[in-house]
Amino acid sequence: MAKQDERNLNITLKTEEEREDEVVISISQVFKKLKKYFLIWLVTAVVAFVAVFGCITIKTVHSKPTLNAVVNFTYSGIEKGLAPDGRDFNKDSVKSPVVIEKALTSLNMPMDELESIRQAITVEGLVPADAMDKILVYRNVYENANSNNLQAAQSMLNVEIYPTNYRIYFDYAQTSLSRRDAVLVLNTILEQYKEYFFDMYGYNESLGSAVTSIDVSSYDYSEAVDVLKNSLDTMSKYVKQLSSDDTTRFRSSVTGYTFSDLYESIRTVKDIDLDKLYSFINVNNLTKDKKASIAYYEYRINELTRQKTATEEQLASVKDSINAYEKDQIIIFGNGTDTTDTQTSQASAQYDRMIAQKIELTDTLATIKQNINFCTERKDALKKSSESSEKNITQVEEQFADVNAKIDKLIEDVNLTADDYYENVTFRNAYSVLVPAVNSAGSTLGNIINNLKMPLILVEGLVFVLYFLVAFVQAIIAENKQRKRRKFFEEDMTEKVSASGDKPENTSTDIAGIQQ
Repeated sequence: MAKQDERNLNITLKTEEEREDEVVISISQVFKKLKKYFLIWLVTAVVAFVAVFGCITIKTVHSKPTLNAVVNFTYSGIEKGLAPDGRDFNKDSVKSPVVIEKALTSLNMPMDELESIRQAITVEGLVPADAMDKILVYRNVYENANSNNLQAAQSMLNVEIYPTNYRIYFDYAQTSLSRRDAVLVLNTILEQYKEYFFDMYGYNESLGSAVTSIDVSSYDYSEAVDVLKNSLDTMSKYVKQLSSDDTTRFRSSVTGYTFSDLYESIRTVKDIDLDKLYSFINVNNLTKDKKASIAYYEYRINELTRQKTATEEQLASVKDSINAYEKDQIIIFGNGTDTTDTQTSQASAQYDRMIAQKIELTDTLATIKQNINFCTERKDALKKSSESSEKNITQVEEQFADVNAKIDKLIEDVNLTADDYYENVTFRNAYSVLVPAVNSAGSTLGNIINNLKMPLILVEGLVFVLYFLVAFVQAIIAENKQRKRRKFFEEDMTEKVSASGDKPENTSTDIAGIQQ
């Protein structure tokens, strides 16, 4: 009986009346039933898996799961949430109608879906893991800071985190596109955005609108020279700025020029060709309309005089600000033996900006004075001159055509060189697609697996619970049957003993046999 007792889950001592309703289940009986129904459970589990897998596969194939891709921005300022031009970066520019239109055009698709595609695309910034760790640390410091350090701790939480990676979601279920076409459209949009990004921040568009091919025939000769000079000045400043920004001495593979080469070419046209044209016009006092030219130079003198006065006032104000500006003070303490401390001044960033402004205003003022002198000389010369000869007019127009052609060629070379520079140096890694959208069997299988996980766990868990309950109930039933047989045997043996008056010798052995 000792072994029999060890197989029971619990043994309780009760009265005979209480024992009538007692149910005792043994662990071994439960395991026997689990083993008995194991094959049935296994078959049921496999059938359930196949059924769930089939249903989820059909649902996934016929559904339109959201596509996604990941893009990266790497340029100075993006970590502060700024665009290359210094303004706030707009992440939704990825789904600009201009970009979507170019993508659909390149794919020869109709524009009917443009707005629905734009509405179906969402952009989400991905915060780096190290940034999230930093935020958690800051929060922990803030929560544990005492009252004295609360302000310092709170200032730590004011740090804003700007993402450099963005996930692009495309819920193409909102469109009539198939999965294949949706993947193609999304990836084409991301490719077209690179060109859009370059066009928007490459700065060449502004140059092209400011410096274009000029038809000098609509101007008088002196006016035309001024227009050409302004164009060359604009180009010269643009190229000089690029040259100062370029630390690699970039040489374009398209034009073969560096920015220094272009700058020298612009100076050559300006200082030689344009000055030669100036000289020819001045010496021969050439003009299409003498009275109109004199009036033009008088207007230019008045306008330049006003600019001169305004610039002089600005320059005087800047000089006064520089003289009155209190520089930052640095105190150098003694080394312990010296009782005196040294106090020095240090120019701050604001002071440096004022100095730069002073230099710029001084250069501008000098240029204005030179222009006033030139216009005064031209006006006086025109008043004394006679009518221009046909020979001189023909020659000056030929010189204009030659200079204009050189300037057009310079504009083209500058634009091509700057495009090459921005694309391959400045913005070479500014934008890239880290993870494109995919349409493959692997991605479809991945979606099926993701959709399958939870339903499969629930169904297989339910099957296992039913399997265990069936085994448990069957074990109880079997245990009760054994208990009834054992009780009947004990009663029968008791009656026999009472009738014979002898004590049975193998009662315990027989009872154990019944239990088994």
